[in-house]
Amino acid sequence: MPAGLCENRDVTAVTELLIRRAEPADLSALADLAAETFPLACPPHTTPDAVADFVARNFTVAHFEGYLADADRVVLVAERGAEASTRLVGYTMLVGGEPGDADAAAAVTARPAVELSKFYTRADEHGGGIAGPLMAATLDAARASGAAVCWLGVNEENARAIRFYEKQGFEKIGRKHFTVGGRIENDWVLAQPLA
Repeated sequence: MPAGLCENRDVTAVTELLIRRAEPADLSALADLAAETFPLACPPHTTPDAVADFVARNFTVAHFEGYLADADRVVLVAERGAEASTRLVGYTMLVGGEPGDADAAAAVTARPAVELSKFYTRADEHGGGIAGPLMAATLDAARASGAAVCWLGVNEENARAIRFYEKQGFEKIGRKHFTVGGRIENDWVLAQPLA
């Protein structure tokens, strides 16, 4: 994705909510937020050890440092509060390029494609009105990348997320698998044209 996509100081305000591109100063808070929110998307049978292992392999400060430095990724954060007490309440990650999963690559036929790899909000923010604006800003960033389609994978048991994504214009187009803790999970592949 172009380096200038969604510059750091472009913000969208919704009452006390700001949505902006993540910055290096956010690394520790992003890692904490990811560790807190990842379990919310896991099926009920996912063990705490499997969650902890996945978080350690994907959501450390060093991982997020790499994500922010990757020109093919865009990480957006949603924050609430006055400047002195700002708190990250959600984040998204877009990944440009060919889908890395063979099943997703077969299902997502339009190119160029961008993956909505992460879309998480804190549990205490569910129903609080941040998911819609965060999705809108994320899809704007996806469009700005020049992608023809935005796609994502979501666990087939995550009915709440599936309803939300469908309400946001995504449609089921295929299936793929995702491994957590050595267990293969079944995911839906959803996509939305960006024209």
